[in-house]
Amino acid sequence: MKKTFIIAAIALVAGCASLSAQSRKAVRLNEVMVENNSSIIDDYGERHGWIELFNSNFAPVQISSMYLSNDPEQPKMYPVPLGDVNTRIEKRQHVVFFTDGQPNKGTFHTNFVLTPGQENWVGLYDADGSLIDEIIVPATLTADCTFARTSDGEGEWSIRTGEGNNYITPSSANIIKDSNSRVEMFAEIDENGFGMTIMAMCIVFSALLMLCLSFYAIGAIGKRMSRSNKIKSSGADHKDKEVRAATGHDSGEEIAAIVMALHEHFNAHDAENTILTINKVKRAYSPWSSKIYGLREVPAHERNRR
Repeated sequence: MKKTFIIAAIALVAGCASLSAQSRKAVRLNEVMVENNSSIIDDYGERHGWIELFNSNFAPVQISSMYLSNDPEQPKMYPVPLGDVNTRIEKRQHVVFFTDGQPNKGTFHTNFVLTPGQENWVGLYDADGSLIDEIIVPATLTADCTFARTSDGEGEWSIRTGEGNNYITPSSANIIKDSNSRVEMFAEIDENGFGMTIMAMCIVFSALLMLCLSFYAIGAIGKRMSRSNKIKSSGADHKDKEVRAATGHDSGEEIAAIVMALHEHFNAHDAENTILTINKVKRAYSPWSSKIYGLREVPAHERNRR
């Protein structure tokens, strides 16, 4: 048993490690700026070249222990430090590393720089040294321009100047959508908002109806359980109790026993000697009609006179 548990634990750890490695393989180089004169600034208010990574997974990925490099001969040039919570990239999100050659400034400052005016190779490696992604930034890339994918994590690379639709997008999506076709279509169909109002009211009332049904079901279950527990605690026969609870009458055996007792001891019977009818009589009693709860009490001297 112990051996089986150890094997299962090892398999589970190996599976988790494999899944984590596959998740890291989905991290991609997404946008690169070599010379930064007017783009984003770092935490120290300075401008440097930068490299943007994109998590193409639909789950968070921890990139600590991965490597960035600008030299294929040195794949482990800059190890992303461990212990920084900011190295956990959320699903479909971005992170930017400044290529300023000053790693002492923090996790997101590499120990290498990109050189303007010449080709720059950039590589992303996994913890085991395997290559995940690479790109060669062309020497024609000018200041304040980037080399980016057409879409986040996929598509061809192209130079972006920041003019027109060629947006420069550090820490944001490479494709900026300034409209939503579905919203525009709904606005055309429901110009005055009546449809939206009706939909909202239907959703609210449907939720209230579901809540009512849920509360009713919970109450019925609770009532049934309470009745069942009461029957069990009384020690009586379950079926007999159910019949009595359903009909509101005593069982036939109990009535027969009562009739026999009355006949034996009191010789009670109806007009016929062999028939005895038992009727259940209900008397409604209210303490408000009782004289013992009178609001006025007869004085003691009046009682003595009587």
